[in-house]
Amino acid sequence: MENSALMTAPAALVPLVCWLEDCHKDSVALVGGKCSSLGELIHAGVRVPPGFALTTEGFRHFMDQSGVSAAVQSLLSGIDCENLDALEGISAQIRSLIESQSFSIEIEDQVAELYRKLSLRCCMPAAPVAVRSSATAEDLPGASFAGQQDTYLWVRGVDEVLQHMRRCISSLYTARAIAYRANKGFSDDQLAISVGVQKMANSYTAGVMFTLHPGNGDRSVIVIDSNFGFGESVVSGEVTPDHFVVNKITLDIIDRTISQKLICYTVDTKTQTSRLMDIPFERQKVQSLIDDEITELAWMGKQIEKHYGCPMDIEWAIDKDLPAGGNIFILQARPETVWSKKPQGQGSTAVGSAMEYILSGMLAGRRVS
Repeated sequence: MENSALMTAPAALVPLVCWLEDCHKDSVALVGGKCSSLGELIHAGVRVPPGFALTTEGFRHFMDQSGVSAAVQSLLSGIDCENLDALEGISAQIRSLIESQSFSIEIEDQVAELYRKLSLRCCMPAAPVAVRSSATAEDLPGASFAGQQDTYLWVRGVDEVLQHMRRCISSLYTARAIAYRANKGFSDDQLAISVGVQKMANSYTAGVMFTLHPGNGDRSVIVIDSNFGFGESVVSGEVTPDHFVVNKITLDIIDRTISQKLICYTVDTKTQTSRLMDIPFERQKVQSLIDDEITELAWMGKQIEKHYGCPMDIEWAIDKDLPAGGNIFILQARPETVWSKKPQGQGSTAVGSAMEYILSGMLAGRRVS
């Protein structure tokens, strides 16, 4: 079924589960901000791990068929978001209720079939996947809902996938998420969630990339933060990552800070789960990205920004199971929400414009292209 048809089809024809490549930037109502962005990246030719999503229709089907929807509305009616203890208590009730329910046979069968096909595409049985929530309001330009719902890494087997999908749905009702939506004026009946299931990138290095400077709003540079292992340690702030500033025009690395990185997340080969580990002393001050990878990442960031037409906040990983030249993957890309709302030129010019960098290089006799 064509995606344009999906969005205009009668409710009975809207899929409960769909492939990420069947989505694009206008599919937010169907698969949320995160999954629609991944589908858009695939259509833009960006390297993205394959996967599928439980749609918002599948979410509503689960909530209505299990009777959870009515119970949640009853628990949330008249709630005082200033009463933190009461809010935490109601959140715990809702989450426990959601996680104890079962999906319908129809959804279970469809998820099992797409997971089987995904494993075949990845050439491995019970392919390890990331199970990621994708709310319809999480990446709106006027409010940053991102990070309020959960992501689970290195999930294997259809039963585990289904259980973690329920956990993603329940994370829509953390105390923090409920209070934030209330403060922003988003009622819960306006909100829906999708859950993405995506091949796990077995990363030896991962992190985040901004197509502007997140500290001062300078749009002439791309900033990359990285650490060994999965990107959890960088996103959560548990480690001080390596920091690279790249000129957006020439792709020259104009600033680098190699930090002492004490910990990282990696896969436990026995349990096939993500675990925290200490980085060996001799590797703690080793640069976690080689220069060629920094340049390729920055080039990919430029293409993504050009496609979306605005500065972007990007999560990426380098898969150690694949050869160089085809092992850098984009895991998520969303519009940057802080400096993007300010007029261009309002940010600091401490880094200098791209043209100033080129001119200074020419005067110094340095090759800049």
